[in-house]
Amino acid sequence: MKKIIFLLCLITTTSMLSQKSFSHFIDSYELEGKREVFIYLPPSYEEDSERLYPLTVVLDADYLFDLFVGNSILFSQRDKAPEQIIVGIRQIEDQRYVDCAYDQITSYPKEKSESFYRFIRSELTNYIEENYRISPFKTIVGNTLTGNFANYFFIEDNPNFNAFISINPSFAPDMAALLTNTTNKIKNNSYHYYLSSGTYNSKKRHNAILNVNTNLSAKNSKVFKYKYDDLSGATTTSSIGQSIPNALAFIFEIYASISKKEFNSNIKALSPPDAIAYLENKYVEIEYLFGSNLKIRERDIYAIEPIIIDKENGEYLRDFGEMIYKLYPESPLGDYYIGLDFELRGKYKQALKSYKQGYVKFENRPIDAENFYQNIERVVKKI
Repeated sequence: MKKIIFLLCLITTTSMLSQKSFSHFIDSYELEGKREVFIYLPPSYEEDSERLYPLTVVLDADYLFDLFVGNSILFSQRDKAPEQIIVGIRQIEDQRYVDCAYDQITSYPKEKSESFYRFIRSELTNYIEENYRISPFKTIVGNTLTGNFANYFFIEDNPNFNAFISINPSFAPDMAALLTNTTNKIKNNSYHYYLSSGTYNSKKRHNAILNVNTNLSAKNSKVFKYKYDDLSGATTTSSIGQSIPNALAFIFEIYASISKKEFNSNIKALSPPDAIAYLENKYVEIEYLFGSNLKIRERDIYAIEPIIIDKENGEYLRDFGEMIYKLYPESPLGDYYIGLDFELRGKYKQALKSYKQGYVKFENRPIDAENFYQNIERVVKKI
């Protein structure tokens, strides 16, 4: 029975992916022919004609594309990452060895792989930008040889990608130095770099990755956000399945609701006005980078609530309440914080008015309405 259920789930998932993904051939001057790509458009793409979406380019698409799309769907459904447009480049049979070869002396791409680089850098990204609604945020993903190749888009003078996922990369000899030199030059733009490896890799490859990790760990900063995953308990195959969701969680951390880690690291010590500004800026950045016009989530409002209430005698409660009222006029939250501001200042009649305005918004929610009514009862006793 369990096998039947699993098979049905697998068929359903495969069907969902096939309905939203399609194959397309791009005429390439650089590659002197056509190259097949797979394109995934999220469910909301046709529903919202103005929304922009971050782009992810997946190398080794024959086995990485569906895996990445499946994880992307899961993360967006759980509100942990934005919906994405995902483009996979097909590299059948031994094509990846031609596309991504590098010179052992210079560590840079060979002639044909240089053409493949230009195909992605110009032709592919231009085609996607001209035909689909893309936000400024772009990610590129590779594994082993293609994991090394993805780095050439990072070490260029003006990187075309914002995030890099390098799974078990087969690094070129001088790649560690090239990456370090690039991180030294970063000033304004912000980049995410995810790297994974483990003892399942050959000793030579693993040591090369550890060397890169040592260098990049020292460069971790606000403009170069770096994460390394040691997956030594995994296998070569299972490490791919672990790396992709870990990378998504890392790269789109700002998109997700405020976590305990984010609160303790970035918010806990802030003053009320700075906490409010942090929350507003978080969502401005989400909209700019990912094209997701999100309202501030209620759970994030609750996350900074203690700072607003407990610090500086609740002086910023009214500002907080008015901000929320504009975002969620149908919610009683804004009325509650405004009412609490009046109550703490002894303005009980104004507080009662605000609480009553919030109370009537609990239509068809009798339990919540009953709990909220306690605010009204408390203030009535003070009048």
